[in-house]
Formats: sequence, structure tokens, C-alpha cells
Amino acid sequence: MTKDVVTRFAPSPTGFLHIGGGRTALFNWLYARGRNGRMLLRIEDTDRERSTDAAIDAIFDGLRWLGLDWDGPAIYQFSRAARHREVAQMLLATGRAYQCYATQKEL
Repeated sequence: MTKDVVTRFAPSPTGFLHIGGGRTALFNWLYARGRNGRMLLRIEDTDRERSTDAAIDAIFDGLRWLGLDWDGPAIYQFSRAARHREVAQMLLATGRAYQCYATQKEL
């Protein structure tokens, strides 16, 4: 039984797409396309203070300029925050995770 190949490119929109991000996207795209798989684009917009619409647009434009497409709509990580919180609470409740009590300064 073979599994379908799914890769993802997950840039953070806190700045513009750079050569390293373009390279990573290209490798993921080539791997997925070479195996009849899918490449997903997940925007890591959880840093709400530094994420910008201009940077998101630049990521889309940069990928298109490179000739890279992705499958389905872009996924925005922050839109899943409620689900992540739900799973974290379940892990805490079942003893599979622990609460961190470090202060912001300590972190």
C-alpha cells in the first residue's frame, strides 16, 4: 500500500519571501509534482504583531513569479488556533502534556 505524497511550504509572513524560502518551496514542489502528490501552502501567521498582509501578498507573488503553484487554498495557521487550544487542553487533562510556568522573561 502506498501513501499519497503531500508536502507543504509554511512561510512566516513577518518579512518577504527570500531565496532560502524560494528554494524550500521549489524542493517541496518538485518532490510533490514528481510523485503525483500535492503541495500545500500554509501561512504561519501566528505572530500576530509582525505578520502583515503585504508580506502574505509578497509570498504569493514570489511563488507565482517562480512558477510554483500549490494545491487548494492557502491555509492560515492562526485560523486553527481554537483547535490547537482544544488539543492542548485535552493533552493537559489526560496527563500527556504539562503546563509551562516560565515567565516571558525566562523564555
